[in-house]
Amino acid sequence: MATAATKVLRDEHEAILRMLEAAEEVARRLGRGERVATEILDGLLEFFQLFADRCHHGKEEDVLFPLLEAKGLPRAGGPIGVMLSEHEQGRALIRQMVASAKAYADGVAQAGPAWAQSAQSYAALLSEHIMKENNVLFPMAERLLSDAEQQELANAFERVEVEKMGAGTHERLHAKMDRLLAEIHQTLR
Repeated sequence: MATAATKVLRDEHEAILRMLEAAEEVARRLGRGERVATEILDGLLEFFQLFADRCHHGKEEDVLFPLLEAKGLPRAGGPIGVMLSEHEQGRALIRQMVASAKAYADGVAQAGPAWAQSAQSYAALLSEHIMKENNVLFPMAERLLSDAEQQELANAFERVEVEKMGAGTHERLHAKMDRLLAEIHQTLR
């Protein structure tokens, strides 16, 4: 049974996976040469930059990973090092997506397929990353951390959200996620 902090992270993974599926759908459309509203690209990027990276990865990097290291889980050569490396790979792909989205908005012909390729790579990377965390890292954390430590982490996660994104941003991004998903699915009809 997942407890406080790891449950928070797993729940966030579910939201991220939903948005990765949406990004893959947008990538398929762009790959077919279909026009996609720049607001959709911008919305997906805002979600990935703020929610997935700054908020979610911020909680892991600033709070969870240091505690796991203090509990004896090594960074170098261990799962924490792998997760950190994958966070950096994801950031590089997001930078590519941002550049492609700007070029797409400016009418550059190859920007759509370039965004699509980066988005597909990002979705594949993060989907695999989430699977590793859910099935390897988080079970390790649940064995290493007491219930009290899990609760302390969950409280620290709330502070990270406010510090990294500002009060109310988490909720705003969830609402935006729902609107984006509805808009993407609506345009399928």
